[in-house]
Amino acid sequence: MKHALITVAVVAAVVGGGVVYSGTQPNSWFQQQTATKKVAHISGQASVAKIAYTSKDNATTAYNKVKNAVVTVQNLQNNASQQSDGFAGLFGQTQQDKGQSSSEIETASEGSGVIYKVANGNAYIITNNHVVAKSDALQVITSDGDKIKATVVGTDVEKDIALIKVKTTVIKSAASFGKINGLQSGQQVLAIGSPLGSDYATSVTSGIISAPRRELSSEQTGVGAAKVIQTDAAINPGNSGGPLINLAGEVIGINSSKIASSTDGVSVEGMGFAIPADVVQDFIAKTEK
Repeated sequence: MKHALITVAVVAAVVGGGVVYSGTQPNSWFQQQTATKKVAHISGQASVAKIAYTSKDNATTAYNKVKNAVVTVQNLQNNASQQSDGFAGLFGQTQQDKGQSSSEIETASEGSGVIYKVANGNAYIITNNHVVAKSDALQVITSDGDKIKATVVGTDVEKDIALIKVKTTVIKSAASFGKINGLQSGQQVLAIGSPLGSDYATSVTSGIISAPRRELSSEQTGVGAAKVIQTDAAINPGNSGGPLINLAGEVIGINSSKIASSTDGVSVEGMGFAIPADVVQDFIAKTEK
């Protein structure tokens, strides 16, 4: 059965609707013994329970470790460019309909990114090439809501990776990469990003690794053959460029694509793909300036 691989950047004009998928993961909660005490009232006595618990949820700890390093990446395009690419005309709106000049810059699409380094007043961010492609300008939105202009340092179209940077003093957090040689099918992972855009920034979904190294053909990717991490953690439009992390809070991949349906229309769920961290680190070593 043939199927089509789709990237998951979100078009800003159509984020008003869509199907929301959710991932589930067992939580581990440890609860102390209930303590009770007697409380006197005019009408008599009543037992009041005080419940105290301590969360030892590894997924929550991992998410909190990385969430502030995840950003929304906005692809800004000239209004005229959007119209020629089909963005502005999706709902039959033209520049004249919207009363805008041809030189106005607008958000054409939104994706995600992860900060991996903060140094010398710059924050360095990894995302997908398809998130920044055809942009006239880029803007990132931090987890605190700060909007900062970004510039492209370098891209790799075949691997679908892009490195961008922002000049800022407000970004303090950076994520770290984890080793992927020991990844196993069934290992729990989390995907963090902005599904359907910045309104859902730093959303997290959970799942497992379905295959540590899945080979995709050039026909499937639309560019070159690739070895990717397959996961069933929910990845939706806008998650592109966001991190796939392990329960130690380390980035093991960059979410990039999913199979939503086969070419004959059969719906598919839980088939997402991430670019392995070692591939990303090799790209950074060759590209960072």
